[in-house]
Amino acid sequence: MPKRIQPLTAVQIRNVKVQEKEVKMFDGGGLYLLVTPSGGKLWRLKYTFACKEKKLAFGAYPEVSLAQAREERQKARELIAQGVDPSEIRKMELKSDQATFEAVACEWHKEYSQNWETGNTEKIKKWLENDVFPIIGSRPIAAISPPELLAVLKSIVNRGAAYTASRVKIVCGQVFRYAVATGKAERDPTADLKGALAPVKSTHRPALTEPRKVAPMLRMIDGYDGSLMVKSALRLLPLLFVRPGELRKMLWENIDMEKGEWSYLINKTKTQHIVPLAEQALDILRHMHQFTGPSGYVFPSARTDTRPMSDMAMNAALRRMGIDTKTEITGHGFRAMARTILDEELAFRPELIEHQLAHCVRDPLGRAYNRTTHLPERKQMMQRWADYLDELKGNDEMRE
Repeated sequence: MPKRIQPLTAVQIRNVKVQEKEVKMFDGGGLYLLVTPSGGKLWRLKYTFACKEKKLAFGAYPEVSLAQAREERQKARELIAQGVDPSEIRKMELKSDQATFEAVACEWHKEYSQNWETGNTEKIKKWLENDVFPIIGSRPIAAISPPELLAVLKSIVNRGAAYTASRVKIVCGQVFRYAVATGKAERDPTADLKGALAPVKSTHRPALTEPRKVAPMLRMIDGYDGSLMVKSALRLLPLLFVRPGELRKMLWENIDMEKGEWSYLINKTKTQHIVPLAEQALDILRHMHQFTGPSGYVFPSARTDTRPMSDMAMNAALRRMGIDTKTEITGHGFRAMARTILDEELAFRPELIEHQLAHCVRDPLGRAYNRTTHLPERKQMMQRWADYLDELKGNDEMRE
């Protein structure tokens, strides 16, 4: 008597542990969940048609739920009972216009870009439209082979944009994985391209780290004649040296004027962080409070207060002032500026600086310090840093 298979439960699927080898979790009727060593959970149906054993993919969990996978199993079994091979039906569907790389990529972009930065949304769209769609956009996504995709990437490398090629490869991988999850493709061919492109040398964002060069830049920011919103953000950036995206999304509800603290969640690491606010920073915020407080974004978009200021606004302002964001400094470069000068000129301990940069700092036992570690000392450091920047701006010897 054949062994009865106990149907799967959602709890079992959620809690399954990844193994070194592939694991099959059977639900009955040929349906099983394939758990890969990389953590993927893929629905598969094993069936027999015309005396041959075959397999059919239904997508990935949790995009395709247990109930949905069972529905697909039932549809396939009904086709088999009618003498129709479900794999042939799937092949015909994959060859349809709805399953071209361009169609799937556009669907993926629309689905996920809502949570991206505006600049990233447009940049990825441009990469796809200019570099990928003209070559493989009209191809059925399930039929695209690794050599075809490599040809796309090589065309980008050959025009001298090796870094862009590496980024496009990542984007294409996300599109293919979305196609697998939604049942429009069987696999992601980017996995076969590991090592096919030469490694790209990382480049550091430009930053001014010499006090003599920092002083005139700070004076230029103070004299900026653009919008109050951008000017205030630019004045805060060197004082706080947070990531520009974090400053743009600063919320009034996270600022405690009495304590002189700004507390928020860092999206990059999903950890809480506290930024002590020097008196100079508080003065800027008090002034801004008259225009954008008491709730919402400190620096809202010029078009709507439901979104933060554009991610390009601060760098664009630096360029308008004559600062070269390719060779001198970008909004992100203020972090490197602070790290270097706090260490070399003001002699603050490296761990204090790293904590304030929201980098992961561990104790001798390897445990990550929490967000309040060294907070009194960091408050003193941030006030000394703000005072130092004022000293630089007022130093006549550092005027060009």
